Amino acid sequence: MIAAIKAPGANTRGLLAYLYGRGSHDEHFDPHIVAGFAMLGMPDPGRDEMATLTELARHLDEPVRLRNSEFGKPVTDHVWHCPVRAAPEDRYLSDTEWGEIAQRVVQAAGIAPAGDDLACRWIAVRHADDHIHILATTVREDGRRPKLHDSGLRVGDACREIEKDYGLRRLKKGDGTAVRRPTQAEMHKAQRLGWEQTSKEWLQDRIRAAIPHAKSAEELLAYLEGDSVLVKAKRGPSGDLLGYAVGRPGDLNKAEEQIFHPGGKVAPDLSLPKLAARLESSAPEEHPTARRNQPSTPWHQATEALDTVQTDLTEDTRAQAHITALGELLEATAEKASADLRPEIRAAAKAFARAQWSQVRAEDRAAHALRSAARDIANTATGPDGSALAALVAALVWAAIVAGRWHEGKGHAHQADAARQALQHLQTAADQALVPVLAELEPRPPRESAQRVLASDIRAAVPDQADRILADPAWLALATVLADAEALGHKPHQLLKEAAAQRELTTARQPARVLITRIQHTGRNPAPNRRAEAARSRSTMATDISSRQVQEPQPVAATPPTSQQHQQRR
Repeated sequence: MIAAIKAPGANTRGLLAYLYGRGSHDEHFDPHIVAGFAMLGMPDPGRDEMATLTELARHLDEPVRLRNSEFGKPVTDHVWHCPVRAAPEDRYLSDTEWGEIAQRVVQAAGIAPAGDDLACRWIAVRHADDHIHILATTVREDGRRPKLHDSGLRVGDACREIEKDYGLRRLKKGDGTAVRRPTQAEMHKAQRLGWEQTSKEWLQDRIRAAIPHAKSAEELLAYLEGDSVLVKAKRGPSGDLLGYAVGRPGDLNKAEEQIFHPGGKVAPDLSLPKLAARLESSAPEEHPTARRNQPSTPWHQATEALDTVQTDLTEDTRAQAHITALGELLEATAEKASADLRPEIRAAAKAFARAQWSQVRAEDRAAHALRSAARDIANTATGPDGSALAALVAALVWAAIVAGRWHEGKGHAHQADAARQALQHLQTAADQALVPVLAELEPRPPRESAQRVLASDIRAAVPDQADRILADPAWLALATVLADAEALGHKPHQLLKEAAAQRELTTARQPARVLITRIQHTGRNPAPNRRAEAARSRSTMATDISSRQVQEPQPVAATPPTSQQHQQRR
C-alpha cells in the first residue's frame, strides 16, 4: 500500500472538484466519502443531490477562515492531500475497511491524532476500487497548525502495519532515498506526447549514462548538452558552478516555456554536490592486493578492478563508494557492449540505479580504480573481444551478488531488491556472452588422458565443487581453457585455486562456466619464466654497475701534506 503525500495546496474547493469529477480519463466512478472527522455533519455530494462541493469546502475551511480573521497573515498552504493506493494484486477492500485505513493514516500523519477532539478537519473520498484520497485542512479547531514534520515516514510505517493487518501485499520500509514516483499528470503528459518515459525518468537515464564520460561537473554538463539535454547552470560572481538544472526538449509548461528540473529533484544522488564528490575524487588509493602488471585493455582493467570489490565492501563508506562506482561501470559497459548483450546490461544498469545510493556516506576516493575503469570503457573507441566481454560480465554478476549481500546486511531492503533485479539481467547477459566463447572451445577438447589429469587437478584444487564442475556440460570447454593456459606455462592447479578464491562457486548456477571466464582472464598471457627473469635481472644489474663506474669520477688518492703545508695549517 502506497500513501503519497502531495505538496500543500490552497484551494479546497478545487481539489474537491477533482475528487468528485470524472477524472482526466473518465477513471473516476461513484465518488463518495468513506470516512471523515468526527463532527463532519455534512451530506455527501456523492450521495445527496442537494449537497454541493462549495458547502463541503466551506465546512472544511471553517477553522482556516477563523484563524485568518484573527491573525494578520493569512494561511494559504492549508490543503493536505494524500492518495492511498492498494497494490493491483490486493483483494477488494470495502468502504468500511478503507475508512479504517484512512483513520490510521491521518492519525500517523498528525492530522488527527487519536483522542484529539480539536484536530484538523478531514475527509476520505473513494472514487475507484483500489484507492482513496484523503483531504484535510491543516488548521486545528483551536487555531494552531498541526506538527507534520516527517509525516511521510510515519505514514509509511503505518502503511506497513496496515498491510500486515489486512493481509495485503507487503512492501519494504522506505529509507528516504527513493526517487519520487511519476505523478499521474506526468505520466499522462508523456503518453500525450508519445514518450515512453516521463521527463524526469528520461533525464535520469541521460545523466547516469553521462557520468562515466566526465571527470568534473563542468565536463558532465558539457556532455549532457551534446546529448540533446537542455542545461541551465547556476554560477556565482566568480563563475564557479553553484548548481544546475536540466530539461527535456519539448517539455513545456502551459505558457509554452521550457521546464527545467534541478539535478537533486531528478534523483537524490544527482545533485551537484554529490556528483562533484564522485567525479572529482581524483587521488587514487592503492589497494594492498592490486596487481603490479596492469592489463592492457579497459575491459581487462575493469575485470581486475572488480576483483577487489568483495574486499572493499568490508568497511561501510568504502563499500558505498564501490557500489556507486559499480553502477557507473554498468552504464559504461551497456553503452559499449555488443548489440546482442546491450539490452540486458542496460536493463541491469537501470535496475541497479536504486542500489547505487543509501544513507551511508560514500568515501568516493576509495573507488578510484573502478571509476577509472568505467571512464576508460566509456571513452574507448573499440569494443571488447568475446572472451574479455564474457569475463567482465561474469565479474559484474559476482559484484552484483556481493553488493546485494552488503545491502541486505545493512537492512537496505529496497537497494538489496534492486541488486537482485540487476543480477537477473546480468546472469542472462553472462549466458549470452559465453555462447561464442564456448563455440570456439568445444570443437577442440584435449585428449582423454589430459582430461583425466585436469579432472584430478580440479578435485585437488576445489574438492567441494569438483563433482558439480565435472558434471557441468561446459566441463570439456573448461578442460580446453586449462590446456591452453598450461601451454602458456601456467599451472592448471594454481589457476583453479586462484579462480575459486576470486568468486565462491556455491552460488554459481554453472560453476564450469564461471571458471572458464576467470581462467581465460588470468591465464591469457604467458606465465613468467623465473629463470629468464632472474638472468635478465642479473644482466641489468651488471650493466647498471659498469655504467655507473664509467660515468662516476674515480676518487683521487690522498697524499700526505708537505712540511710547508703542515706549517701553514698550524
